[in-house]
Amino acid sequence: MDLIKIFLVAVLVNNVVLMRFLALCSYIGMTSDVGQSVGMGFAVTFVTVLATAATWPIYHFILVPLGLTFLQILIFILVIASLVQLVEFYLKKNIPGLYASMGIYLPLITTNCAILAVTFENISFKYSFIESIVYAVGVSIGYLLAMVLLAGLRDRMKSSPVPKFLQGTPILFITTALIGIAFMGFSGLIK
Repeated sequence: MDLIKIFLVAVLVNNVVLMRFLALCSYIGMTSDVGQSVGMGFAVTFVTVLATAATWPIYHFILVPLGLTFLQILIFILVIASLVQLVEFYLKKNIPGLYASMGIYLPLITTNCAILAVTFENISFKYSFIESIVYAVGVSIGYLLAMVLLAGLRDRMKSSPVPKFLQGTPILFITTALIGIAFMGFSGLIK
């Protein structure tokens, strides 16, 4: 039951984009098309879960016993950067269309604050390895959900009469805020 609770809290109650406002760069930049959003969501999911699977044991079995916890940020960023390179090589070779459409946002997964936040939160929440993986999957699914929601709404906004002064990024942030308000309804779901 605890794993389901951790998952639902990560996806809905504390959605990484809509409730905590992390990873907004790729969220705004990669939601012009639903296909791109899904591709970016899966790339972030892959990196987040693998980063969690790699950083949790590094922290608990290497950094803590050796008293090197002050290197946590450096080590975690290096792990995430390495994983992003693997994703980039895979997409370039096997899915070149998605690789080209992601452009600069693919290497920016390395600096995606949501991924780094997940690795830190797993430690600060004192999650076990399995709980950490479930939390990472939940955060990633929440990110993917937010991406797809905004991409769908952006499709609808193309044929909507948006005032000139709100066109572009302003209307995207207003839309995100409104989606975030809707997600606040989930705050009482799990205590």
